[in-house]
Amino acid sequence: MSVLKSLESRLAGLVEGTFSRAFRSEVRPVEIARKLAREMEEHKSISVSRVYVPNEYAVYLSPQDRERFEGYEEALTKELAGYLLEHARSERFALVSRPAVEFRTDERLNLGEFGIQARLVQPPEKEEVAPRQAERGNTMIYSTAGRVREPLEERTVAPEPRQGTLLLNGRRIVLGPAGVTLGRSRDCEIVLDDANVSRKHAAVQPHAASTYGWAVADLGSTNGTKLNGRRVDEPTPLEPGDRIEVGTTELRFELE
Repeated sequence: MSVLKSLESRLAGLVEGTFSRAFRSEVRPVEIARKLAREMEEHKSISVSRVYVPNEYAVYLSPQDRERFEGYEEALTKELAGYLLEHARSERFALVSRPAVEFRTDERLNLGEFGIQARLVQPPEKEEVAPRQAERGNTMIYSTAGRVREPLEERTVAPEPRQGTLLLNGRRIVLGPAGVTLGRSRDCEIVLDDANVSRKHAAVQPHAASTYGWAVADLGSTNGTKLNGRRVDEPTPLEPGDRIEVGTTELRFELE
């Protein structure tokens, strides 16, 4: 298992493990981690020989969600900063300093919504001059409303999904019980030789709320994932015949 995949598993495990009492809100650590990685990729600054990415991230939470994290913020922000560091290394991005993550409260946000502001800040007395960004950038707002409404402790068992397949260049790929990930990385179940695809780009996974039991999700890719021509920002249910676009590659979802 790669270091990055191991970190993702560890972050997901926080929900069920040591910090489970804190994370009963709609916002979950692994969701924040993936959106942080997306913001890193979408705010690149290209120099002559390097691609610089932001090193400071502010995560804005609703008062209710922020209250859930009380007493656990320091551990979680360190975990998220480590995740970003490994993501930058895996994508060969340049950082002017170790990533820093900070939680802030925004009264305008509702439960399950969170915002991320990314900045590239030059540390003092740095010999090599790197690109600078404005003191304040735009804040991207994300919502987890489409994921679940019930508290985590009342989670129901998802029904077994129907047997799904993906058609890729005339090849039929049968989906396993846990689904598949798509990307350039050899750690993915479906490896795509496409320069427009991120190392870990998207996933087709079981989805309890889907009529046919499957959904497509973007994994914080650089160029995004499209379903029937429309970009998806959260797990989106699939229907037979749907077209999934990652980079310049197109796959079709079908049922056996």
